[in-house]
Amino acid sequence: MTQQEIHEVEQGIRPPESVKMTLEEFLEHDVEGYEYIDGKLVPKSPSLPPEMCAIPTTMTLEEFLAHDVEGYEYVNGELVPMPPPSREHGEISVNVIHYLYEHVYQQKLGRLYTAETTFQVGERTAKPDVAFVSTAQLTGDKTKGFSIPPDLAIEVVSPSDVQSRIAEKALAYLEAGTRLVWVLEPVAKTVTIYRSETDIETLTREDTLTGEDVVPGFTCLVAHLFE
Repeated sequence: MTQQEIHEVEQGIRPPESVKMTLEEFLEHDVEGYEYIDGKLVPKSPSLPPEMCAIPTTMTLEEFLAHDVEGYEYVNGELVPMPPPSREHGEISVNVIHYLYEHVYQQKLGRLYTAETTFQVGERTAKPDVAFVSTAQLTGDKTKGFSIPPDLAIEVVSPSDVQSRIAEKALAYLEAGTRLVWVLEPVAKTVTIYRSETDIETLTREDTLTGEDVVPGFTCLVAHLFE
């Protein structure tokens, strides 16, 4: 492995799989943007395709809430594309609604909303895959998006999602006033519960998910959400 070869990999000129490198060589030279796993150079995180990059806009947060732009969220003055949902993503979202719906409506706790619904989350907007809003918060103009965050925000991780963005979004919900965030990860079949910046818990498929004090009385086996 020569220095020229390392440079070509870092610049995207040479495919990483064409490079033969030992662990000792990687530790000595390093390759920016890559990790060494089982004898291979693996990108630390895939670059986003152009269609998934944020678009600067002159639109204000208030204008976005009034008119909305389908397929986008508003973050720091930019329109951020939402990853196109896969079949698996859609199935999991429907499972969540299926198990939550009956309990929420029988107990008259509030309403559930799908990913088409916009919520103001601090100085940005978000469209969680599933959201719960308690009865006490169901105020305002129904023809526009919510000017408040949901009580419970539920996000299903897509293949194109970047992990750091998921965590950042979960914490943004909490900072804006969301009481509970669930992040469902289809590969590991886990649910990560965000209660605060310092209270984060991950449940596996053998655990039971509860609504805690946000959706009182709700319980569901994690495995059922991924069936």
